[in-house]
Amino acid sequence: MRTLTLLAPLAASALALAACSEAPDATADQTVAADDTAADADAIEPVDSQSTVLDASAATESELAAVDGISPELAAAIVAGQPYDNVVDFNAKLKETLSDDQAKAVLEKVFVPINLNTASEEEIRLVPGMTDKMVHEFEEYRPYADLTVFDREIGKYVDEAEVARFRQYVTL
Repeated sequence: MRTLTLLAPLAASALALAACSEAPDATADQTVAADDTAADADAIEPVDSQSTVLDASAATESELAAVDGISPELAAAIVAGQPYDNVVDFNAKLKETLSDDQAKAVLEKVFVPINLNTASEEEIRLVPGMTDKMVHEFEEYRPYADLTVFDREIGKYVDEAEVARFRQYVTL
């Protein structure tokens, strides 16, 4: 009877171990299949070039000419002025041929990223969608150790999508 009492828990343990040892193989196969599916989805999904802000100091003439509001002539003039010291200089280049409203529309898609720790108030104000309150918040948390600090601090005032949008225009 003692042998049976000892064998029953031992057998149960052996069955549990056997069941556990088979599960990772099945899970691994499922993980590989899921990774392959995700990779296929990534490969198929087209990249929307208009959702990313172009760096005015590095964009090519053909990239710039594809942006709404930038004529081939303006694209050539922008490239001729590269690199730009800051967004204020780039904005001045735009205003040589565009109205204030047209220049603002272009700045949404083409920008010279501002350094969060050194940008002037004038540069910060050129970030599309910037308000007086947000200018103050951008300046208040200086110096930024890294962009996660920016995400956390600016995230106190705007939602995650807006923080992500702002990040397209800033650097450290």
